[in-house]
Amino acid sequence: MQALLEVILPVFLVIGAGYLSVWRRWISDGAIDGLMDFTQKIAIPMLLFRAISTLDLGAHFDVALLVSFYTGSLTGFLVGLLAGRYVFKRAWEDAVAIGFCCLFANSVMLGLAITESAYGTAALGPNYAIVAMHSPFCYGLGITAMEIARSRGTPARQMPAKVLKAMFRNALVIGILLGFVVNVSGLGLPKVASDGLDLVVRAAIPCALFGMGGVMYRYRPDGDFRIIALVCGVSLILHPTITYSLATFNGLSTEALRAAVLTATMAPGINTYVFANMYGVARRVAASSVLIATALSILTIWVWLSILP
Repeated sequence: MQALLEVILPVFLVIGAGYLSVWRRWISDGAIDGLMDFTQKIAIPMLLFRAISTLDLGAHFDVALLVSFYTGSLTGFLVGLLAGRYVFKRAWEDAVAIGFCCLFANSVMLGLAITESAYGTAALGPNYAIVAMHSPFCYGLGITAMEIARSRGTPARQMPAKVLKAMFRNALVIGILLGFVVNVSGLGLPKVASDGLDLVVRAAIPCALFGMGGVMYRYRPDGDFRIIALVCGVSLILHPTITYSLATFNGLSTEALRAAVLTATMAPGINTYVFANMYGVARRVAASSVLIATALSILTIWVWLSILP
């Protein structure tokens, strides 16, 4: 109960405040759109840039950590993809979007916020290692699968260019890559630039959580409940279970185990709807899955916090 009150509820109260503000019309949809544009295109990319540029790559980029987490991610994608196509008889494009919902955990808005709330800022190193690979891995896999589904008959040699073009339009990917450039090159930012960057970074997570609540009000559940139940089960149960099992088998440190499992048990992120909307497929499934899985994750996060050392 203490974990629920002290770690989980403060984060979800901020989400709830955003939801309530739009529901009661204290804030307009346009204001929420602007806030989400700020967080998705500016504040969170800056947060990732800042974190990756200063991260001790040798200490936190553990292959076993990444294998433990991303094996669960890949398994979730394949389960969602194949179930969408062969169980629910959806078109391949819809099936890819369903797989993406099972793949893309909310590693930044919720993952960082919950881990920091539970274990402190010093514990976020392994989280940033996971996050550094998250958008490139998930968008790379999702875009590749979608382009294959949409471009049946297109020469294979054209596929890499399509995938790379789509990925490098993503602000999160750009922020991560620039962070790696600064880290590896040893370049430092002038203090005035660093201080200004830190001001924006401090606003990233609270603004993102508040905006997320506002966006979720628009996409109330409507139909496709069997598919939504699949997405919730894969995201909240299958992914963290696989991650916990592999992390334990691989002998990860306590800090890395916590980061991997807590990130794995996060609900699908808003980016799943962005992906579905970008291709015009399975948008209702994506939006409803984010809403319902986020609400259910209060319980699953609590369970995993009780299990983790």
